[in-house]
Amino acid sequence: MVQSAEELQQLSKDNIENALKSFSLLSKSAQAIAVEVADYSKSSFEQGTAALEKLLGAKTIDQAVEIQQSYLKSAYEGAVAQATKLGELYTELAKETYKPFESAFSKVAR
Repeated sequence: MVQSAEELQQLSKDNIENALKSFSLLSKSAQAIAVEVADYSKSSFEQGTAALEKLLGAKTIDQAVEIQQSYLKSAYEGAVAQATKLGELYTELAKETYKPFESAFSKVAR
């Protein structure tokens, strides 16, 4: 509990500083996630285009089926890897944005 005006003022100052740190970390993490998604989208488009070019050059149905299977397998593996990476980035985002408030929450818990 706040005992004096000075304590209330310090508590307010600390909370504002923590919020600013948290917003800064949130911004950096959001940028990293946006870059990751953009890179994956570009890579995925390029892989799809390359697969289509190969497919159009296929001489037999068996060759076309093989190209499709290969593309689908690599696209699936890429999507799973990307989902894992994004999950890690979001987990890190949550941890980083919580850090500035850790000390404040530990004081309240006492």
